[in-house]
Amino acid sequence: MTQDSDTVAQEASPEERLRIVPLGGLGEIGKNCMAVEYGQDILVIDAGLMFPTSHMLGVDFVIPDIRYLLERVKRIRAILITHAHEDHIGALPYIIPHVQVPIYGTELTLGLVRAKLKEFGLAGKAAYTTIEPGRPFEIGAFRIESFRVVHSISEGVGLAIHTSVGTVVHSGDFKLDQTPIDGKNTDFLKLAELGENGVLVLLSDSTYADRPGFSLSERLVGKTLDHVFSRTKGRFIIATFASSLPRIQQVIMVAHKHMRKIAFVGKSLIANVHIARDMGYLNIPAGMEVRQDEIPGIAPEDLVVLTTGSQGEPTSALTQMATNNHKWVKITPGDTVVLSATPVPGNEELVLRTINQLYRLGAEVIYTVTSKADTGHDSGGLRIHVSGHGSQEDLKLMLSILRPRFFVPIHGEYRHLVHHASLAREMGISPERTIIALSGDVLEFDSENGRVTDHVDLEQILVDGGSVGDIRRAVLRERYHLAQEGILIPVVAVHEKTGELLASPEIITRGYIYARESNGLIEDAKQIMVETVGRIAGAGAPDINVLKNCLKEDLQRFLYERTKRRPLTLPIVMLVDSVPLSVGQELLRRDSEVL
Repeated sequence: MTQDSDTVAQEASPEERLRIVPLGGLGEIGKNCMAVEYGQDILVIDAGLMFPTSHMLGVDFVIPDIRYLLERVKRIRAILITHAHEDHIGALPYIIPHVQVPIYGTELTLGLVRAKLKEFGLAGKAAYTTIEPGRPFEIGAFRIESFRVVHSISEGVGLAIHTSVGTVVHSGDFKLDQTPIDGKNTDFLKLAELGENGVLVLLSDSTYADRPGFSLSERLVGKTLDHVFSRTKGRFIIATFASSLPRIQQVIMVAHKHMRKIAFVGKSLIANVHIARDMGYLNIPAGMEVRQDEIPGIAPEDLVVLTTGSQGEPTSALTQMATNNHKWVKITPGDTVVLSATPVPGNEELVLRTINQLYRLGAEVIYTVTSKADTGHDSGGLRIHVSGHGSQEDLKLMLSILRPRFFVPIHGEYRHLVHHASLAREMGISPERTIIALSGDVLEFDSENGRVTDHVDLEQILVDGGSVGDIRRAVLRERYHLAQEGILIPVVAVHEKTGELLASPEIITRGYIYARESNGLIEDAKQIMVETVGRIAGAGAPDINVLKNCLKEDLQRFLYERTKRRPLTLPIVMLVDSVPLSVGQELLRRDSEVL
């Protein structure tokens, strides 16, 4: 952030300042969570997860570090959810046990939140308050209005949080689509009213701040699907995100137009579809839906299968189909598979692997190969996906309507935040009033001033199965090391008093070299071990830790000279009084079987 000291007015007392503390989502994609503080009250906006990077081996996802909230838990009044995507609600099951406050959201959002908490046995641990866009409500020192925005999931909202210092507007995830599928447009009248009355701070979605133009309308995907259905007679299998309800509705509408039945495949997709249908947010014509077990009995030209797996996830339904392992859906020549999503950065290899497997089974595949292509075209010019995030012109229009005194770009990697800040300058917001903040920064505002005043140290809280927060960076480094270099376990049995070697050294390797084809290397490494033990034995009774360290150092030096690789080396030293050679070999054999 830059701050013009000449423009700083008399500062307010601490209790009159507004504090905003992002705990995730700034400088990164996902893990959206933010604390807004005024007086003795705190609001939490969103509680999302982040998908792991390729280096986070074995990690399922990452959640925000909420120690800052736990230290102030008695001041937290509510959690406000802007919409029900995983990067905004995915961390709730890990937060609610510690922060039991009401959850506010629109009707559909709360329906999906309840279902998520129910999976963890937590549905009864929270109170739920439904908010209606346009109807203000109060929580502690805050007066709050929600306003409707268009996104790739229905019932998303932005928030206007009013305090005596000024109004904070949180955009939520949005794009300014003028023709949304559900007919519920962004509330431009409310935005104009907020801009007219004055906005102190705008916190705005930056995910697509580097994309020129306006983001495309969701309806264009429906037109593409209609065109593809018209020219293709076989079975359709369409993969998309389980939460993309507007996309799902379009698939249903087009399938119905072409007199096809529809089957939903994938646990999360089925759950979301049935929740949205029961709440009136999806329209499925009577008699159109068929169960998974009915799929084999329906003629291909009469069926559409809507499935999860657009990101090539290894356990997803589409991946099971591509590997011929799905119970009910067997890919056959004549099938057309549509990947109605772009790969999330880092998933490209998984997606392409799935596509190749589908082609091998004889399917025709329509796909977008790069996440860059949010024009939504595949190689054949078909628009099969559009984003739910606003591009540069959407973002500029939001800025021009609200005209905030201060601007903070949120929800994006650092480059997205910088691009968005540049757009704000184009729209007349001075650099002194544009704050590029990161997760953990503490922002303070009064009616005239705004700046970063402090920073909260945040850790990556990694979720690995049932383990939450126990996986540290050192563990990830070891996993990455194992994946890249393999492991080598040298085993020696030495006399506990003299340190002399009692049996021939053994070496166990996994993921480093193929031992049967590397006898020379292994034998030379064993000789290094003999020399190391002999050197240490000359000093009298052995110190087991010293011997382990020496074995590790000597072997790593030797192995790097020979192979230019550094396997994770974990020496095993057995101190015994006297062990017959056969017993030592049996111990080594058992160790080998365990490994």
